[in-house]
Amino acid sequence: MEFYEVLRKRKSIRKYKPDPVSDDALNRILEAGRIAPSAKNIQPWHFIVVRDQKTKEKLIDACRGQRFIAEADVILCGCSSEKTAWGRMGGYMSAFAIDLTIAFEHMILAATNEGLATCWIGAFEEKKVKKIIKVPND
Repeated sequence: MEFYEVLRKRKSIRKYKPDPVSDDALNRILEAGRIAPSAKNIQPWHFIVVRDQKTKEKLIDACRGQRFIAEADVILCGCSSEKTAWGRMGGYMSAFAIDLTIAFEHMILAATNEGLATCWIGAFEEKKVKKIIKVPND
C-alpha cells in the first residue's frame, strides 16, 4: 500500500473480522514499533501481546466495559515508565508517554498496511490492566 493511502485508511475500528492475525504480520507490526524513534533513541518501552481469550475478557472491565476489546484477535499493550525514559523535556515532563505514542502509531500504521483494523484504547484503569497482563510494579 502506498504511504499516503495507509494514512487515509487508518481509522479506529471497533468491529473485527474473525480472521486470525498471522505471526508474520504480528512480527512486522511489532518490528515497526521497535524501530520507532524516541528521545535519545532510548526506546523506553516493551510490548505485551495478548491473544488468550480469557485475558482479553478480563480486560473488558479494566477498560471501562469496552466489549469490542475481547473481539480482537490480538491486543497490544505498551509499557513504559519515567524511570526508563529520557529525563525531563524542558524541565517539565518525561518523554516516556510521547515515545510510547510514537511507537504505537508506527504499529497502527503497520497494521493498517497489513489490512488489519485497530483502535487506540485510552479509557482504562492502569492498575487493573497491569495486574491482568502481569506487568511488574517497577
